[in-house]
Amino acid sequence: MTDRYNVESFNLDHTQVVAPYVRIADVKRLNGETITKFDLRFTQPNERFIPSDALHSLEHLMAEHSRNHSADVVDLSPMGCRTGFYLIMHGEKTADEVVSLLTQTLQDILDADSVPGCSPIHCGNYRDHDLDGAKLWARRMLSTDEKDLLTVFRKDYAEDELNRLPDWPHRSDR
Repeated sequence: MTDRYNVESFNLDHTQVVAPYVRIADVKRLNGETITKFDLRFTQPNERFIPSDALHSLEHLMAEHSRNHSADVVDLSPMGCRTGFYLIMHGEKTADEVVSLLTQTLQDILDADSVPGCSPIHCGNYRDHDLDGAKLWARRMLSTDEKDLLTVFRKDYAEDELNRLPDWPHRSDR
């Protein structure tokens, strides 16, 4: 018998996805409002991860800059596995719309000269940041074709297509 979990990502077969990608993880209707949750997967689950300092800086930068491009951003949070982020948007949004938002946001990160909210007053772990590392991951994500960001599952790729996807470093992410 297959286990079913309350948490959507626990029901996702992480061995069948091909990162990087953007996918709709959930759509909820609450009190007449629609909330859409996205899985912004930067790196392959169980093979690669983003170092905590770069992930932390990406979180600050993306949370701040994404709101410059959309008033519908509710929250952006890193995944505990350090392979990407969850983005929660107000309204029923598409993955295409979020790829556009993500692209604009990541371009902003490449232009950033500091991490917003990086001080003991504004951040609970302000010493754990790496702007250069955040820019490296932004560049890696931006180097992926939009078509590939919208293709999530291994079964949707031909074998030769899988071979042309970015082969980012395993565990040593610099």
